[in-house]
Amino acid sequence: MTLSTRTLGTTSPLTVSTLGLGCMGMSEFYGATDEATGIETIHRALDLGVSFLDTADMYGPFTNEMLVGKAIAGRRDEVQLATKFGNERLPDGTRVGINGKPEYVRAACDASLQRLGVDHIDLYYQHRVDQSVPIEETVGAMAELVEAGKVKHLGLSEASAETIRRAHAVHPITALQTEYSLFTRDIEDEILGVIRELGIGLVPYSPLGRGMLTGKQEWTTLEQGDGRASAYFPRFQGDALEANLRLVDEIGKVAADKGCTPGQLALAWVLAQGDDVAPIPGTKRVKYLEENVAAADVELTEADLTRLTEVVPRDAVQGDRYGDMSSIDR
Repeated sequence: MTLSTRTLGTTSPLTVSTLGLGCMGMSEFYGATDEATGIETIHRALDLGVSFLDTADMYGPFTNEMLVGKAIAGRRDEVQLATKFGNERLPDGTRVGINGKPEYVRAACDASLQRLGVDHIDLYYQHRVDQSVPIEETVGAMAELVEAGKVKHLGLSEASAETIRRAHAVHPITALQTEYSLFTRDIEDEILGVIRELGIGLVPYSPLGRGMLTGKQEWTTLEQGDGRASAYFPRFQGDALEANLRLVDEIGKVAADKGCTPGQLALAWVLAQGDDVAPIPGTKRVKYLEENVAAADVELTEADLTRLTEVVPRDAVQGDRYGDMSSIDR
């Protein structure tokens, strides 16, 4: 199959593959990692037409950008490369905090370019909003990177509607990256309308609910080092987990009727939310990548979409997205 493309943003448009690839789990957070397997998965993604790759300096920390850089060496022209700054960490993994200071923006970009082994970043996001620094100052520094040719397009992640408006007034914002899935729909209240008014594309992360929507994992026996086993992810704990897995069972019934997997159905739902939406499901294995890509061929009717809304009402999911939501701009 040949994966089609979608365009993010209207003022500063970037054309990307309909589905991207989140590379984070190849280096951290979801259990054991293996660089060679990660690189193999990225190469397979490019062969399948998945050209929109997403990383960040804090993944690893720093090692995920290096992995992506190795994987795209010699194939840079095939890739729309996205990375992020703002979640400051030390090399030993210690979290320093959120940093949106202009001098940090410049230093972080230069460091990312070096690790990635490229001369420009296609889409550069502020990973989290630094609420101690006016967004105008942060985006002003990001705009300087565009003028210098180091960055082609700007993005925000987990930003509020007000922050998005203020940022976009300084320099066109091409995309908002935020969590969006059948399990996480709060952006529909205000943010989705604002980005569409301003002509900003949407890049949903965790479109598979951190894997829960695939219906595959035995969540009570996660491997060591998998953050989903911790209280940081309340949806995977206790009664909330049991309630959410019942919803996954219902999604599985719809998927069976459609002749696809629950994960493919969940991705197809996100894709059906608009041509300005390009989700980035993460995986570190080729077989799951291939399953995800096949979701682009799943066509949902209005009846299918209605049924999914009925079996997964917006407020049915139990538990917050994170145990600590203080870093989310509201």
